[in-house]
Amino acid sequence: MQFAATISFHILFPAFTVGLAAWLCVLDGMSLATGRAVYQRLFSFWRTIFAVAFGLGVVSGIVMAFEFGTNWSELSRQTGAIQGPLLVYESFTAFALESSFFGVMMFGRGRVPGWLYFLACVMVALGTTMSSFWIMVNNSWMQAPVGFARGPDGIFMPTSWREILFSPVVWVRFPHMLLAAYITTAFCVAATGAWHLLRGRFRDEATVMVRMGLGLAALLVPAQLGIGHLVGDYVHDRQPVKFAAIEARWHDERPASEVLIAWPDEEAEQNWFAISIPYAGSLIASMTLDSREVGLTDWKPQDRPPVAIPFFAFRIMVGCGLLMLGIAWYGCFLMARRRLEQSRWLLWATACSFPLGFIATLTGWFVAEVGRQPWSVYGQLRTADAVTPFLTTPMVAATLAIFAVVYTAIFGFGVMVLYRLIKRGPLGEAEPQLGETNPKRPLSVPGGSPGNLHSVPDEELV
Repeated sequence: MQFAATISFHILFPAFTVGLAAWLCVLDGMSLATGRAVYQRLFSFWRTIFAVAFGLGVVSGIVMAFEFGTNWSELSRQTGAIQGPLLVYESFTAFALESSFFGVMMFGRGRVPGWLYFLACVMVALGTTMSSFWIMVNNSWMQAPVGFARGPDGIFMPTSWREILFSPVVWVRFPHMLLAAYITTAFCVAATGAWHLLRGRFRDEATVMVRMGLGLAALLVPAQLGIGHLVGDYVHDRQPVKFAAIEARWHDERPASEVLIAWPDEEAEQNWFAISIPYAGSLIASMTLDSREVGLTDWKPQDRPPVAIPFFAFRIMVGCGLLMLGIAWYGCFLMARRRLEQSRWLLWATACSFPLGFIATLTGWFVAEVGRQPWSVYGQLRTADAVTPFLTTPMVAATLAIFAVVYTAIFGFGVMVLYRLIKRGPLGEAEPQLGETNPKRPLSVPGGSPGNLHSVPDEELV
């Protein structure tokens, strides 16, 4: 529970900053290619938000590294030969890369050539992506361990790094996580633009945000649903008990029905108030109408995961995805008819959609991590055997309470700062709206024309 609370707080920030770093590359590239000032104003706006979220993500992530030693010393001792190098690679190739170029991205505008500044933005985005890759390799190995051997003392030793790095599980779970980050950012951007349009402010910038955010989401959400089906295939083949828990399927069925919603009762081993679709369970699991699907009762109770959390979390995740798909596609339909900015109800729906990506990401993690219990390394090392010996419940409860208080304070402060930055907008309160002239801003800027804005430091431009 303590590690779940820690990582649930932490993952909110990578889920945002991984996609936001890529979005900043797009904005800076568009600014270089077109010379339009609107792209640089949006870049400066989102870069500040990225810096705050990046800092909060780093602070919250450091705690988890210590928890591997304090709470999971047996896991670290037995799997350190595999997990240790993977986490070191994450620091060498990802964190060091993004941290090195982060300073250039924050303070190099107007001090380095435009192409070099764009390269720094690309390196930061690449660093955040590589960080996600190594973390997903590590986690995927715990979900489906390959390329290892166990010594007589129980130590896991790598026998094939090629199998570990290029496991087919990695190459469906990593794109799934990466797309989740991009979609989360796309809806945050679109929601911010919709909010400013509803308030009648920053129409140029807000229109770009809504159009680009919804347009990107309209492409990525269907791709995410397809990748998600591939993730489901690996769960079906490699973690059948998790698959049964997600479906709340208690007994073998042929053909299997799909439970849309129910109340799983683990003691009675049945579902209450179930609404099911005949044959759909076999169709989803194996793309046939008559496949035999296993139930939870095929395993002993101590070998089953909790059922309610993965069952409800999976449905919340899918529901958020379908809702985002509907908003994005209808928004693109209105864009094609040039009616997007006039549809206030869609703007309200878009403005209220900003938490959907975060909720989908969190519930997806709950499905993956709770669903693999009672295993820390699936099928090899139980969670109960991975914990630090002599670690007592009061000790963990006390530190969990402290973490909850501290993280709530950090999260509250971070949200307040981000809200103020978003409320201020790309140009601040005094900036003009579409078609207006700003009396406080000259028509020409120091160092060149508006088409050469990369030569102007941000403090002079703003």
